Amino acid sequence: MADRLVAEVGTGYVSRAAATMYRWMVLAAFLALCGAPTVLVWMALGLTEGASSIFYVAALLPIAPALSAALYAQRAWEEEPDLRPARPLWRGLVRNLKDVLAWWVPVLVIAGVLVVNAISGAAAPGGAILQPIAIVLLVVLALWSGHLLVVTSYFSFRTRDAMRIAAAELFTQWRTTLAFACLAFVAAAVVAMASEAVLLLCAWAFALVLRVISRPVETDVKSRFTR
Repeated sequence: MADRLVAEVGTGYVSRAAATMYRWMVLAAFLALCGAPTVLVWMALGLTEGASSIFYVAALLPIAPALSAALYAQRAWEEEPDLRPARPLWRGLVRNLKDVLAWWVPVLVIAGVLVVNAISGAAAPGGAILQPIAIVLLVVLALWSGHLLVVTSYFSFRTRDAMRIAAAELFTQWRTTLAFACLAFVAAAVVAMASEAVLLLCAWAFALVLRVISRPVETDVKSRFTR
């Protein structure tokens, strides 16, 4: 196996750099393909308010499975750096799809309700209190989902166990939680200052950063919750 990998990738700096660039190109194409439906829906909706924003949230459905596959594939590339990078991506997508959707769909439903409250809460009685609560809950939900994404990408736990582990990691791995928040802020800034299409084109870079900042969570979960 090692000889075959060396024969494919080579041992020189140029050949290894070329193999790395090739993997990044495949990753970019994969994420662009998976994220295109979301971006098209966002661009069609534009800036919406009230109940219409639910469709904006629902359009995020393909995102978590695609990012899970990207995390899975990057670890596979590190273990077996061959010249077939698309295989781990599709394998990760198929393998993790059920586990990811088991929590991602409920998260989107809850997020949709919270977004409506955050946007239109001022018109309801007690809106001055309802809006900030909804915003805080959205932030916590997003950060918790980041840890859930890591847990379900690398490990096979029951959904409720994965949720509990992610909740624990949210606090014990607070540096990673803060890094998730920064990454989400940068993504939102790209959309605000440029467009959804630009974010889609940069998705591969965000996936690479996500792999780096999620390593402590992977290590901690492996040491504490697996044999």
